[in-house]
Amino acid sequence: MDKSNLSPDDFVIVDSAGNVAEGGEKRSSAETLLHSLIATEIPSVGAILHTHSVWGTILSGESLLRGSLRLEGYEMLKGLAGISTHESCEEVPVFENSQNMNDLSAHIQKYFSAADWSNPMRHPFHGFLLSRHGLYTWGHNLAEARRHIEIFEFLFEVVGQSNGPLLSHRMT
Repeated sequence: MDKSNLSPDDFVIVDSAGNVAEGGEKRSSAETLLHSLIATEIPSVGAILHTHSVWGTILSGESLLRGSLRLEGYEMLKGLAGISTHESCEEVPVFENSQNMNDLSAHIQKYFSAADWSNPMRHPFHGFLLSRHGLYTWGHNLAEARRHIEIFEFLFEVVGQSNGPLLSHRMT
C-alpha cells in the first residue's frame, strides 16, 4: 500500500509468532515473521515498513555476495535516526531471499542477536535488504520509519545511478 495513505484499518495486529491477534477476518503478509522478528529484537521499534523498489531490488542482488550495501559520506544519511554527520557509514545487511519464512527469520535473527542494540539513540543499522526483493526498515514511530524509507530509497538511487555503467556491465 502507499504508505502516505495508511489508516488504522490498514494495520493487522499479530502476536510475536506472527499469528493474527485481532481482526480475525484480516490476514497478515507472508513476511509477518520478519516484522515480528524486528519488533522482538529491537525494543525501541514502534513501526516496521517494507518496500519493493527498483533500486533496492537491483542493489540487493548486486550486494548479496558481499553481505551488505555500504552507504557512506552522503548528507542524506543524517535522515536516519541517531546519525548527525555525513561522515557516517551505514552498512545495510543483505540476506538471500527465501520462501521459507521460518528458516529466513531464524537466519536473520542470528544477525540481529549479534548486533549491539543497547543504545536506543543509535542503532547498529536501520534496515536490511532481501536479495532481489526489497527493503525492511523501522523507527520509533510510523513517521520515523517512513522517513527511513525515503532516505534509503534516495540513497539507493544515488548509488545505483552513480554505478550505472558498472551495473549494466555486470548484468549482461
